[in-house]
Amino acid sequence: MKKILYVDLDNTLVNFQSGIDKLDDSKRSAFEGHYDDTPGIFALMEPMEGGVEAFTSLAEVYDAYILSTAPWHNPSAWSDKLEWVQKHLGSPAYKRLILSHHKNLNCGDYLVDDRITARGVDRFTGEVIHYGSDTYPDWSAVMRYLL
Repeated sequence: MKKILYVDLDNTLVNFQSGIDKLDDSKRSAFEGHYDDTPGIFALMEPMEGGVEAFTSLAEVYDAYILSTAPWHNPSAWSDKLEWVQKHLGSPAYKRLILSHHKNLNCGDYLVDDRITARGVDRFTGEVIHYGSDTYPDWSAVMRYLL
């Protein structure tokens, strides 16, 4: 049986800053400090370097899912995240997107996430791989560990 792997979306598979960079000045000003509430921002984001390839490779070895949180006050984020996954990850991620504000409710072996104390990550029962940390600064380091 394959081990279960969850991968966060924002700042792990998705480059959040790339969406902010594409906002016009009025939206950037109006949503400063809470850009995730900007309608449509998640549709603007580009993949993190190596993220799409890493997820595709890991999905061959693990029972892989995307585990993300969507802003409560931005309904477009929910559909934008689904469309992003469909566009960039395709069939390896088919029906494997989970949106939750409580990541600890998911059972699995690994969770790759850029935040280790928010949204239940600190209570996840498997091993948390802190993406962007000194140990796992990029997808190459994560792949070396998991494969």
